[in-house]
Amino acid sequence: MFQRKDNRPFLIAGPCSAETEEQVLQTAHGLKHTGIHLFRAGVWKPRTRPGAFEGVGAGALPWLRRVKQETGLQTTIEVANGNQVYEALKHGVDVLWVGARSTVNPFSVQEIADALKGVDVPVLIKNPVNPDLELWLGAIERVANAGVTRIGAIHRGFSAYAKSRFRNAPYWELPIELRRRMPDVPLICDNSHICGNREDLREVAQQAMDLNYDGLMTEVHPLPDEAWSDAKQQITPEIYQALIQ
Repeated sequence: MFQRKDNRPFLIAGPCSAETEEQVLQTAHGLKHTGIHLFRAGVWKPRTRPGAFEGVGAGALPWLRRVKQETGLQTTIEVANGNQVYEALKHGVDVLWVGARSTVNPFSVQEIADALKGVDVPVLIKNPVNPDLELWLGAIERVANAGVTRIGAIHRGFSAYAKSRFRNAPYWELPIELRRRMPDVPLICDNSHICGNREDLREVAQQAMDLNYDGLMTEVHPLPDEAWSDAKQQITPEIYQALIQ
């Protein structure tokens, strides 16, 4: 499902966080004619420290249903536990993804996998926060063992103590090795989380395409500077359209 077709990458775009119904729908309508395959929006937002915006929660799920009704776009959100899986599926979310903070914890991944048994919904799995390939592979295996047949991997970069122009160090060798060991798992680059800024998005996207990645996940917001989370790495639908051309 997540593979390139006719040399065209699989595209996922949308806001870091679903903030308001108006913001979600405005973003979706702005992306409707860009050719994206999935509209993303964070409903539950795991944050590093308390006090930051942690998402609207299940109350934002009807907004994504409206996105599908009004634009025809399929939707995807992050889930971190079994109850979130249940709520997302109940509201018709098309694709789920396991975030970096969940991938690092096998107990969390197993809970998500157990909730997915008997439901063959497509699932994307981000690399763990830390540069540990075995955790990434293990998360994919756990979800596959639950009977999920449509699985993709998202490379969003890794935390590193050393200062860098990137928010999360790419460590390209790790996703390359994942692809060598799991050649049938599509690989998508989250250039927004690798960069942490707007200026380097195109460069990182091009690097991923040069390495034959299958797709891109990029954060898009109608008013990026006013975003409630990750404002510096989001771009407008108009800039996104130029980025992917």
